[in-house]
Amino acid sequence: MAQLSLQHLEKVYDNKVQAVFDFNLDVKDGELIVLVGPSGCGKSTTLRMVAGLEDITRGKMLLNGKDVTDAPAKDRDIAMVFQNYALYGHMTIYENMAFSLTLRKEDPNVIHTKVLAAAEVLGLTEQLNKKPAQLSGGQRQRVAMGRSIVRNPQLFLFDEPLSNLDAKLRSATRREILLLHKRLGATMLYVTHDQTEALTLADRIVCMSMGHVQQIGTPLELYDTPANLFVASFIGLPPMNFIDAKVESQGLVTSRFSLALSPAEKQALAPYMGKQIVLGFRPENTRVGSDFELKVLSNENLGMNTLVHGHVGADGKGERITCKLAGWCNYRAGDVVPISITRKHFFDKETTNAIKLEVEGV
Repeated sequence: MAQLSLQHLEKVYDNKVQAVFDFNLDVKDGELIVLVGPSGCGKSTTLRMVAGLEDITRGKMLLNGKDVTDAPAKDRDIAMVFQNYALYGHMTIYENMAFSLTLRKEDPNVIHTKVLAAAEVLGLTEQLNKKPAQLSGGQRQRVAMGRSIVRNPQLFLFDEPLSNLDAKLRSATRREILLLHKRLGATMLYVTHDQTEALTLADRIVCMSMGHVQQIGTPLELYDTPANLFVASFIGLPPMNFIDAKVESQGLVTSRFSLALSPAEKQALAPYMGKQIVLGFRPENTRVGSDFELKVLSNENLGMNTLVHGHVGADGKGERITCKLAGWCNYRAGDVVPISITRKHFFDKETTNAIKLEVEGV
């Protein structure tokens, strides 16, 4: 059982490079928080500060109300699952899972009970007498998780645990982590650069860029109401389309087409009259319609829908975008398809922040 409070955490290395800026987060007991962002954004550094593997330069860390900012890693009662499994190759799976308890000189009978219980939860009972080299990547990652479970820590940390697995194993192990979280009811912090993992696993997501938190919210909040251009471009697959547009009395005008605006959109964009903004729309928020013409470059047929890539405008010289259209489409390169946008997002061109509507979902 763990509640975690990170207050104004910052990390500055000896070479004066700052990796994390003013990080604030309150994690509820039993919550699964995913830190997501591109490589070098500071997410793993933040996790290592929580684990006690990196010193906290400034700020405070509270675990169940107790200040553990300067506490050594061994005294924080936190378990960390690493990307590379960190298993001992000369030990059996049983010995690997029991190792931390053996170091603590726990009763052998208690150790045996805990290891068997964790192995059953993770489907490893048949593998306990094998060595790590005899297991698949997914099984080895489960052993690493099992080694953490037997400790019964207050907090679980995962540092990109699935990045060494192939796509099929990644999907299967992701489901196992989600089931494990529900079964244990444990508090977890999970770091990944894969936004699919973030969207499918998280109770809440912390989206980071260049050491700064860009947005904290539920997966739906980050997908549906991104705080800025970075979040809008990072969350969602394929990524959101962006087109420069000018706000005018008759609506929104781009270099290739014009769009009428709803009353709520007009109200939100009133301060930008005569100015340039950024229009955003997700590929899945398009359909065959009448807002603009798309000159097709290529198709990706996915079964129930098709990704259609192309340029805005029949001349093929506008912005390159992607539309996700229903059904199996057989467009050829050079075809011109009329497209409508079913959901629009607006962003301030200077600040990159989202321009919010009074009525959400318009």
